[in-house]
Amino acid sequence: MSAVSIDTVRPGVYLNVHLVSDSTGETLASVLRAACAQFDNILPIEHTYYLVRTARQLERVHRDISDAPGLVMFTLSNVEQRERLEKFCKEQGHPCIPVLDSTLDVMSRYLGLQTNHRVGSRILSAEYFRRVDALNFAMGHDDGQHTMELKDADVILVGVSRTSKTPTSVYLANRGVKAANVPIVLTSPLPDFLFQPDAPLIVALTISADRLVHVRRNRLAAMKETRETSYVEQDSVRAEISHAQRMFEKYGWPVIDVTRRSVEETAAIILNHLAEKRAREE
Repeated sequence: MSAVSIDTVRPGVYLNVHLVSDSTGETLASVLRAACAQFDNILPIEHTYYLVRTARQLERVHRDISDAPGLVMFTLSNVEQRERLEKFCKEQGHPCIPVLDSTLDVMSRYLGLQTNHRVGSRILSAEYFRRVDALNFAMGHDDGQHTMELKDADVILVGVSRTSKTPTSVYLANRGVKAANVPIVLTSPLPDFLFQPDAPLIVALTISADRLVHVRRNRLAAMKETRETSYVEQDSVRAEISHAQRMFEKYGWPVIDVTRRSVEETAAIILNHLAEKRAREE
């Protein structure tokens, strides 16, 4: 029997992380997730303190940090609140990170302007409602629904069944992008609007036949469907993919192979395409 690598059995590293914000804390949560993704086996225990705007609220933060020492990350616009938290952390020996400071410092120097120390809740609220609107749009235009409203989309995803169109649309919606998706089916034509000059950005998603068969079989198993159909038959799947590929080439739609890509990676490429399209239009 071969020896087991130490790396494969290394336990997770737990750490307390205190997230302190005078707004909704979305920025802190996103930064923490992105940072933890760069380490193996990191398991943060999040202690969240949002809408912290009074001395009494900050005192409670101090007590909780003392009870569960760990990393402190904050976004506080009030200068006095910031100084009190940083002084407390320094005296108690807790690492303290002002998450936005380096970004704001560079922007301030580049623009030649001072920051206004304004709490970001209004901006975040507007952004929140924009995301909600985009999410409602994605759900209402999933899998080829309401094709008459496709003109309102920022991007339309096309591809055969089970090429991650829906999860990618939802992920984009969380970035405020109105994404619709339309399936490509051998026996059904696509909506005429997709071929019009004023159509939104259309992005095609493709996948290897072997991977698609695997994904579809798992889907059927989850539905407790045991019958063999052309949906998972290798030759039929290859024919579907070839048909879709010919269509992509004919209309010159950008193509993303999702075989080995996460939804996040696919969405990042789509966001780049959107940025390029908007730059051309401007």
